[in-house]
Amino acid sequence: MGRSRGQKARDKNKSKMPQVPKTMKSDGHDVEFSAEFADHEDLEAQARAEAAGIRQSKRRKS
Repeated sequence: MGRSRGQKARDKNKSKMPQVPKTMKSDGHDVEFSAEFADHEDLEAQARAEAAGIRQSKRRKS
């Protein structure tokens, strides 16, 4: 009888208690990089990553 009156006991915690706190989430850019130890391949990979990020942000906007 309790369920027919719109009482949902399950899933009340989902909006209040997420699995990962916001302070622990990162954007994926947590890799340390030293420009003085970088070689040509590192710089090329960094440029490709930046270009991919720009393409991804343009794709999200449209």
